[in-house]
Amino acid sequence: MPPVRVVLFARFPTPGRAKTRLLPVLDPDAAAALHARLVERTLALMRASGLPFEVQMTGASLTQFAQWLGSDTPLVDQGDGDLGDRMGRVIPPAIIIGADIPDLHGDHLHAAAAAVAAGRIALGPAEDGGYYLIGLPHRADFLFDEMPWGTDRVLTETLARLGEQAIAPVLLPELADLDRPEDLARWPQLTAR
Repeated sequence: MPPVRVVLFARFPTPGRAKTRLLPVLDPDAAAALHARLVERTLALMRASGLPFEVQMTGASLTQFAQWLGSDTPLVDQGDGDLGDRMGRVIPPAIIIGADIPDLHGDHLHAAAAAVAAGRIALGPAEDGGYYLIGLPHRADFLFDEMPWGTDRVLTETLARLGEQAIAPVLLPELADLDRPEDLARWPQLTAR
């Protein structure tokens, strides 16, 4: 099996297009700046983990992303389609993550990588009913097709689909993501100017 790599899905921090669910309490510039900090923090975590990694990008050109994240950052365009379409294009073995999990640490990435290297699917449950990480040793398109993305049913539906295939995933600790206005109070240091 090739080495397990970490794949970060990242949107360019354009005001009004990044962290839009926070716009009721943050102005577009502040929301975009928060998003940029989260992506940069997650990229630093991936670099420090020692695992191979890449950033799958959307919302700007390769040149703009390279100027933002550094020319040494492996960049891949996410392509078109919904989240499931884009995740389904990631070539396993891989661990797919987003940048909105402030409590994500290297231990989580290493635990997922160990599971994937052993041929197991890894899932990091999120408090909001989704997941913050999915580790895939092989293709599993059935986990991405017609999924109710952005709802509190994603994890339950994912586990049900795995159960139908008699697949028992490795579950990582549950973490909270930073998506909604009420989440900001948990990490005040991220919004301090």
